[in-house]
Amino acid sequence: MSKSRKRFVAGARCPKCQALDSIVLYKDNGVETVECIECGYHEQQTDAKIADKAQGQVIGLFKPE
Repeated sequence: MSKSRKRFVAGARCPKCQALDSIVLYKDNGVETVECIECGYHEQQTDAKIADKAQGQVIGLFKPE
């Protein structure tokens, strides 16, 4: 089981409850997960989905270790 450390995303708002600075980002077994610590909202996507959603020029992908 490979789980990375949770990191806060500064200035991000939760899409569900609109709380500011409540979003954490982490990877769990190669799946990127975004979670709100206020309301429990979470969204997951694989690296393939992230690349598919990218539009225009991509400078780089953030890959925490």
